[in-house]
Amino acid sequence: MKDSKRKITVALVGNPNSGKTTLFNNLTGLNQKVGNFPGITVEKKVGACQISQLASTNIIDTEFIDLPGTYSLYPKSMEETICSEVLCNPFHENKPDVNIIVADASNLKRSLNLATQVIDLKIPSILALNMMDLVESDGIVINVESLEKKLGIPVITINARKKIGIGNLKQAILKFENQKLPEDFVDINNISKETFEGIKEIIGLKINDFTCLQLACNIKSNKHYSKVIKEQLENVLVENKFNPKRAQATETVRRYKSISQLLEECVVYPKSSKNNNLTQKLDNIITHPIWGFVVFLSVLFLIFQAVFSWSSLPMDLIDQGMANLSVFVSEILPAGALNNLIVDGIIAGLGGIVIFIPQIAILFAFIAILEDTGYMSRVSFITDKIMRGFGLSGRSIIPLLSGAACAIPAVMSARTIPNWKERIITIMVVPLMSCSARIPVYTLLISMMIPSEKSWLIFNLQGLIMMGFYLIGFIAALVVAKIMKHILKSEEKSFYVMEMPTYKAPDWKSVAITLVEKVKIFLVDAGKIIVAVSIVLWVLSSYGPSNTFEQIEQKYELEENSEALIASEKLEASYAGIIGKSIEPAIRPLGFDWRIGISIITSFAAREVFVGTMSTIYSVGDSNNSKSIKEKLMSHKNPETGEAFFTPAVAISLMLFYAFAMQCMSTLAIVYRETNGWKWPLIQFVYMSALAYFASYVAYQLLK
Repeated sequence: MKDSKRKITVALVGNPNSGKTTLFNNLTGLNQKVGNFPGITVEKKVGACQISQLASTNIIDTEFIDLPGTYSLYPKSMEETICSEVLCNPFHENKPDVNIIVADASNLKRSLNLATQVIDLKIPSILALNMMDLVESDGIVINVESLEKKLGIPVITINARKKIGIGNLKQAILKFENQKLPEDFVDINNISKETFEGIKEIIGLKINDFTCLQLACNIKSNKHYSKVIKEQLENVLVENKFNPKRAQATETVRRYKSISQLLEECVVYPKSSKNNNLTQKLDNIITHPIWGFVVFLSVLFLIFQAVFSWSSLPMDLIDQGMANLSVFVSEILPAGALNNLIVDGIIAGLGGIVIFIPQIAILFAFIAILEDTGYMSRVSFITDKIMRGFGLSGRSIIPLLSGAACAIPAVMSARTIPNWKERIITIMVVPLMSCSARIPVYTLLISMMIPSEKSWLIFNLQGLIMMGFYLIGFIAALVVAKIMKHILKSEEKSFYVMEMPTYKAPDWKSVAITLVEKVKIFLVDAGKIIVAVSIVLWVLSSYGPSNTFEQIEQKYELEENSEALIASEKLEASYAGIIGKSIEPAIRPLGFDWRIGISIITSFAAREVFVGTMSTIYSVGDSNNSKSIKEKLMSHKNPETGEAFFTPAVAISLMLFYAFAMQCMSTLAIVYRETNGWKWPLIQFVYMSALAYFASYVAYQLLK
């Protein structure tokens, strides 16, 4: 390496389920950043590490970009378009210095289609043959030296899960500048020589014929060229009567013919495969039209039982720890406004969200494990027929299930659905799935209604009710999708094709990294909002117009033990109380009071803010800082009846409201980005708000 201080950019390219993300995690560890590619809401994962040369003191800063999985450089979805643009657009700001093509060595024919396309772009590349343990157990023999010679690039055998071959891969990266670019794997010059020459003249850079073919075939989806350049390129295609579909078909046929010949010379396959036989036996049950759903519902049942049962102890410890922290801070700080702000505002608000980290971590962990084992592809397959009856497809189940973690990435994951109508319907119903931000609301209210020791047979009753609310969200999503199926009109036909990867044990390091990343995002992003909202709420709850508070104190001046009455009247007379009272008539039929009204308004910033807001409101004026938020709510009395305010009717009404309401401005913002306008997010907000109000009204009126 001539310049050891220069940073190099390495792109990880590969098919879905090739182990690309596992390799990315091994190369970068926790040194990762997640953002979006410029101008489009597609997740961009970037990580960094330092690579040192053998027998040298040189240390090279290396930036890795984990590109979205794709089967070809001819994109069929938004995510595949990003991969095509980064690799094929010579002006792209993320264009890599070297590519690592991650291939599933146990399914080499499929992997080599993308691999040889990337090689033909004439960017220095390395082929990483992953899952070599499966290759060996299957009895497949790959002649690596022959494969390397015929492809013209370094070929490194690795096992990303067991970190085998990672060192060799790093050393190969450092040698990319000395790599001699290979000859074309497929000769395409005679497809349209005049078109390619015209494109080269317009671009003004030295690019090869295959890059020209990609630019010609994908010109409509490319967002990185100016309008002038696009018009010039389109004129070249028209002048030379270039047919993109015919050119793509010609190139693909030639490529697979060359790949088949290459495999005959470099790979020896056994008559039968142990891994495929095991996969087939498991699929006979898991993809069965009846038993497949039994397994799926059992998995969901286990998840929601675990969310409550396994998280009970750490939640109790966190709850007690936050209560002790409140007491400690209130004792060491001098009495006054600062003490009240920190204890009743910030700590109370954060305590209302930190306590739910164990449950959210368990939920994210299960989702990561199911994706890593290959099970989610089966769920998509078995649900396709049912989903089509509701205007969706099997591809929709992944966003819907992902919505159980967070609606934002779930909405974004709908990009993989090529059919416009199915994609819009999926985006519109995803927020009805109960996301992790609803867990704090559900958990708080369920634990107030149902003691933790209550059970049905051997099952935790709290977990059963939690699962019930998740099923309510799923059923509502299907009903709304069915209605939208008949409202939206589209001539576009939909075809469902999905690869079934072999089953494999989860990569626990990747699961752990995903878990830490998701919880950190949840805690940091929600924490920022909650601290800000808690401070504003404390101010609104602690102050009122002119001398209102002084008048309340004078009213009870001669009465003993009047602190609770004074605090209650001050809160009602505060700015927060005035805001809450103004909307109370509209929400009273749902069983809500002005305190809940304030919480509903503030939780539009993020659903989980509801609990923090309730904690802050009920902490203002309460001298007992050792009480948990649950104890404060349970002790609150209805001023009209003198009985507990939070009855089962109120709790169920409130949970139904949050099950259906669009209480998340971030989700609306993402829907706006994904649909390129305010039409769909506004429709979404209106129908979900109406559905939430109606469901809460009916439930409360029937149960009160």
